[in-house]
Amino acid sequence: MMLPLVLFPILVCQEPAPPSAPQAPSIPRHGVVTHTDEASGGLTLFAPLHSGTTWLINSEGRAVHSWERSDSPGNSVYLLDNGHLLRCEKFESDSALHGGGEGGRIVELDWDGNLLWEYELCTDKQRLHHDIEPLPNGNILAIIWSARSRRDVALAGRDPEAVGEEGLWVDSILELKPTRPEGAEIVWQWHAFDHLIQDFDAERANHGEVASHPRRININIGTPAATKPETEDEKKERLELEKHLRAMGYAGGDGDDDPDGGRARRRADWMHTNAISYEPELDLIAISIRSFSEVWVIDHSTSTEEAAGSVGGRQGVGGDLVWRVGNPVHFHQGRASDRTLFGQHDVRWTEVGGQTALSIFNNGEGRPEAKYSSVEVLILPLDEEGVFQGLIDQHFVPAIQQTSWAMSNKEDLYSGHISGAQVLPSGGLLVCDGEGGRLIETDSKGALVWEFISPLGRKPGEGAGDGRGRGGRRGPRSGPPRRGQRPGGPPRGPRGQEPPPGDGGPRQRGGRGGPRNGNAIFRATRYPLDHPAFAGRELTPRDLPMEAIPQDPGRGERPGPPPGEKVDGAG
Repeated sequence: MMLPLVLFPILVCQEPAPPSAPQAPSIPRHGVVTHTDEASGGLTLFAPLHSGTTWLINSEGRAVHSWERSDSPGNSVYLLDNGHLLRCEKFESDSALHGGGEGGRIVELDWDGNLLWEYELCTDKQRLHHDIEPLPNGNILAIIWSARSRRDVALAGRDPEAVGEEGLWVDSILELKPTRPEGAEIVWQWHAFDHLIQDFDAERANHGEVASHPRRININIGTPAATKPETEDEKKERLELEKHLRAMGYAGGDGDDDPDGGRARRRADWMHTNAISYEPELDLIAISIRSFSEVWVIDHSTSTEEAAGSVGGRQGVGGDLVWRVGNPVHFHQGRASDRTLFGQHDVRWTEVGGQTALSIFNNGEGRPEAKYSSVEVLILPLDEEGVFQGLIDQHFVPAIQQTSWAMSNKEDLYSGHISGAQVLPSGGLLVCDGEGGRLIETDSKGALVWEFISPLGRKPGEGAGDGRGRGGRRGPRSGPPRRGQRPGGPPRGPRGQEPPPGDGGPRQRGGRGGPRNGNAIFRATRYPLDHPAFAGRELTPRDLPMEAIPQDPGRGERPGPPPGEKVDGAG
């Protein structure tokens, strides 16, 4: 039984007026290319994947602060209320766990860039990757790969033909209590491997009817693709994708001597969890499982012992999944047409009209009708006590309401990897087109009010534009920043109001957008000007360096949006 979701209507939006001398479409524009009076103001934090620098920019696209490191991000960054920066980093290592989104280190820097704390986890058995989440008590939630041997995975009920010699990297969550100046104590943990179900082999562990256990994870997800021989065309496409991910700075290394090594690692990276977010009032965790095209909610109120089982915690289900959305085929409920998420990123807790919700950047990779990205906002089915409604005939109660935002010409925004979205206090969105290095702000009706294309890329010492030099020209802009007054919020940024109903935004031509590689951004977060991190700080704007962005051959460029063009509403 699949219950329907309610969608808000789709609106029509209008582009801002054109500048007096439009640029030639063959020259990609950088900096602020659109800026209206409706832009909400504030400061935006982001870390280019090809850079050791983390930037804080204003609405004019000028830097008001930056933090320097020698290693690239791996991958998220957070601004704390005290003005410190938490940064995930990746670095060269001998770890066997090597793939897209790899990390290995977390650092805390003060406002002036001094190293206050660091923690490394990068072995052949475990490695930090993608994202972390600062908690109100000063602890940190971290996503890690946990390597499980081929034998252990087969004993847990996975088809042995779908497991390579690398075994499976089954994701875990660790809660870290920093021990300064380095290291951490693990005070809570959750392992997906403790919550499996399988109907492949009645003689193995975790056997049961998958559809009757929707709170558990089918260990045979992905087995058809893992067992099918790779054709020459598929291999060529995979090698091109791996090259593209390295060009973006998302995957480490310079390639493989073994052309099949990339496939083996992609097969081993079973879940590819790429985002984690925490809701303090409800003590809930949300994670984004890209490989499954699902978002899961987990109860953090459990003890570590309860988190390994199916009883306990405020939600009463231990460490089993409290709620899940995106692809019901994976727990044998529904059809492929019921799938709603496609390789998503950046799940965040937010509020809509005082109700608890999740925002999700829906990348759109594998979307059957067309290649386009969208932002989904789901109001969750919670009772007055903040407890999720129970299963109905073994089916999860769906979101109370779902809002979906996309470009009016939907295929004009497509970022198959990385990327993100944040619901702003204004009710609009900050959208990160990660592959294009582009940030977009919409108003509460979905209309474009601000757009920035990053000129930043290479790490210090990697040639032209090291991200640290002075000078450089600014991108064009249409007006001064509006000094918005917004309340402070958690490290991930302030919570928003109701997001824009329907689709809108700039109309883009000529492909998937921007220089698709060297200026790639994992995601971005907007902070209001009265955020406590900025109290008493000198925020003197300076121009960003206009860097020579490395290109990905064959992926192409996209000019900025044709100014002044009417955007037609989608039906």
